[in-house]
Amino acid sequence: MKIAILGAGAWGTALAIALSGRHAVSLWARDPAQASAIAVARKNERYLPEVALPEALAVHGELDAALSGAELIVLAATVAGLRPLAGTLCERDSATPFIWLCKGFEEGTGCLPHEIVQSVFGAHAPACGALSGPSFALEVAQGLPCALTLACLDIGFASSTAARLHGGRLRIYYTADLAGVEIGGAVKNVLAIAVGISDGLGLGQNARAALVTRGLAEIQRLGVAMGGSAETVMGLTGAGDLILTATGTLSRNRRVGLELAQGRPLEAILGTLGHVAEGVRSAREALRLAERHKVDMPITRAVNAVLAGTVSPHAALDLLLSRDPRSEG
Repeated sequence: MKIAILGAGAWGTALAIALSGRHAVSLWARDPAQASAIAVARKNERYLPEVALPEALAVHGELDAALSGAELIVLAATVAGLRPLAGTLCERDSATPFIWLCKGFEEGTGCLPHEIVQSVFGAHAPACGALSGPSFALEVAQGLPCALTLACLDIGFASSTAARLHGGRLRIYYTADLAGVEIGGAVKNVLAIAVGISDGLGLGQNARAALVTRGLAEIQRLGVAMGGSAETVMGLTGAGDLILTATGTLSRNRRVGLELAQGRPLEAILGTLGHVAEGVRSAREALRLAERHKVDMPITRAVNAVLAGTVSPHAALDLLLSRDPRSEG
């Protein structure tokens, strides 16, 4: 299959590397200079310097060249970049199916990625969906095993596309629960910041387990309120992604929490991170959605207070611990 991956960040590059052994893959970088540098060095020095690109992987700085003959398009943009990239596809009036990789809520609108796509394409979108799950880009690029879920309202497209992408060290499941998958992917980034704060304060593994477990309850409550399935939260895109992002050493959102716990200002942390930490962008929107749907999300509320600078990390954890006892659910 001919696949065009639009976006040469860490995850787009990693997936291009992983798929290039079984498919004809083109990787497009928005900056032609970056595309040229990657093509010459056969390495993405900015976002994934540890892994060399396979010779079969084509790198382009021109969108037409990357899309030529593509049977599937992968949008490897951040949530903030999804709307303009989807708009570019819409303007081309292409019927080529596409999937996106980003996780989070759009700042200002609170839209999930599929809602952004719907607002851009209206009723004229080709078959499309979200590829999500526990996946550090570096490990995928290194050929280590990874399991992901392809979510699409069109279950036929989801199953057939998952079957074509499945193989090698990538195991691809599929589901029609697009909302549930995307809510898990968005909220887990916020919760990973909370776990990073707890670990940075030295509160121990018991506290970490409690935050992960109660965090899953927050994902489930919001997911069900927004039309998702309660079962999805226990799958790869819920529990799996949260466990990885909250505990893994490669997690950017966890790192934000760890450094907040040490008293570093948020702007300074983000300035040295080098990559996007979607949890910082999504936290406020997650809380707004919780309030709109009358869903209780105390951990998300605490993270927002810390990010806003209105509560210290110590005080936020104390507030969570001082909550009245209640039934688990």
